[in-house]
Amino acid sequence: MTIAVLGATGMVGARVIGEAGARGHRVLALSRKPAGEAPGANVTPVAIDANDGDAVREVLGTAGADAVVVTVRTDPVDQEFLVGATRSVLDVAAPLGMRVLVVGGAGALRSPDDRDLRIADNPVYVPAELKPVAAGIAQLRTCQSHADADWVYLSPPALLEPGERTGRYRRGTDTLLTGADGRSWISAEDLAVAVVDEVEAPGRERHITVVHSA
Repeated sequence: MTIAVLGATGMVGARVIGEAGARGHRVLALSRKPAGEAPGANVTPVAIDANDGDAVREVLGTAGADAVVVTVRTDPVDQEFLVGATRSVLDVAAPLGMRVLVVGGAGALRSPDDRDLRIADNPVYVPAELKPVAAGIAQLRTCQSHADADWVYLSPPALLEPGERTGRYRRGTDTLLTGADGRSWISAEDLAVAVVDEVEAPGRERHITVVHSA
């Protein structure tokens, strides 16, 4: 497959590129400032500003990609940017029949003990200082309002951090998952495994999540 990754130099994007390339897929690494180190044999770096809707349309419209993975993030969180970039990708992908996988925020998930309570509003899982980072609800709604695009929104668990690739994870839908130890976490490496698995073999659900599995 040919997979485009928007946000290629970020924590998740870089690992998705490595995972997809290692599996033999052709990867287009899209970022504002492509990494200086030499990419893998299957990876083509492309300089692009995700804020520039016209540039996104031009690159994806001519890329011949089978799927695009959106991993863009900002610090501090710029919700307008995230929504705009996601909408631009969906607009381009829809007429091309291109699958879109958006790596969003855990805050859009439902609480396991109260499905009416979003994780973003549940201090048990998301401390107040992390709420803006975890939210992602507006980004999910942007996907849901785009009737023509083939998309899936992947919410990470409550804690996502660099770690090791074990290849083990449990998949769920729109409710936060916890492991046997009660923790809701996954390494960025194993999240990348889940991303590429979903691109290779899409499920039926539009909103999914994963958690580390021992």
